[in-house]
Amino acid sequence: MPIPATLQGHLRLPVIGAPMFIVSTPALVLAQCKAGIVGSFPALNARPASQLDEWLAQITEELGAYRRANPRAKVAPFAVNQIVHASNDRLEHDVRLCVQHRVPIVITSLRPPSEVVSAVHGYGGVVFHDVINLRHAEKAAAQGVDGIIAVCAGAGGHAGVLSPFALVKQIREIYPGTIILSGAMSTGADVLAAQALGADLAYLGSRFIATEEANASPAYKQMLIEAQAEDIVYTSLFSGVAGNYLRGSVTQAGLDPDKLPESDKTKMNFGSGGNTALKAWKDIWSAGQSVSGIHEVQTVEALVNRMLGEYEAARACINSGVAAIQ
Repeated sequence: MPIPATLQGHLRLPVIGAPMFIVSTPALVLAQCKAGIVGSFPALNARPASQLDEWLAQITEELGAYRRANPRAKVAPFAVNQIVHASNDRLEHDVRLCVQHRVPIVITSLRPPSEVVSAVHGYGGVVFHDVINLRHAEKAAAQGVDGIIAVCAGAGGHAGVLSPFALVKQIREIYPGTIILSGAMSTGADVLAAQALGADLAYLGSRFIATEEANASPAYKQMLIEAQAEDIVYTSLFSGVAGNYLRGSVTQAGLDPDKLPESDKTKMNFGSGGNTALKAWKDIWSAGQSVSGIHEVQTVEALVNRMLGEYEAARACINSGVAAIQ
């Protein structure tokens, strides 16, 4: 399936930098877009709410100026993540600002986003919705979204438990639009593998926490470097929805990562903690199983250049293998 027109010809790699609470700010988004991948941030990262207007103006103006100064560069559009849930009392305000600034891509999470789809399509924007199973994908497709993000096992933050081999296949059977794969990717070869599975784009978050532009503490970034896939803990305790977190951050908060209670889903609280005094994302650090491929902190530009080289090398290797078989 072709990617939306707003992305065609503007990507160096078929990658979206996933929106990450606290971590994703204009500095990271701008670096990602200038490097040729979609940069994104959660609307709730802008605090107070009035700051969202400033961020959207800053990103739009700076990317416009960069495109004019570098007419041959592939500069990607940006995206804003909206939590479509009763706990988000800013949704109407934040969507209104996205419409005002004509945000190219809006990424929605949780409830089927009918009202957001209508608002964004009204000015020609596109909506991608993240899901963890086929039932959620069917609901999103019925709302007319332009892309579905398959959040599979091993993804950072709020993640599912299904293998990408299963979920992407199931979604493709019922949905002809763009499919974006999320889950445990850290290299350009991983991005190519996502396309081989049937996805159109790859969705990477954790790998970009370990960049100079990410709004994460040095301790957080160092823990990513030192962690392995086995150091990821899957729990609903901290936000009310099951997600993946760094074992080390749970331990340093004084909790036993192997004996965490379940959360009360009626107390979901995105962005400011769930059912404990500890706050998800701030005290308990999110990450996916892709930490196994994180070994250093780089600039976004250096990381994307490296991933592009890995992507091209993997594609050449596959092509040579196919040629040998033929």
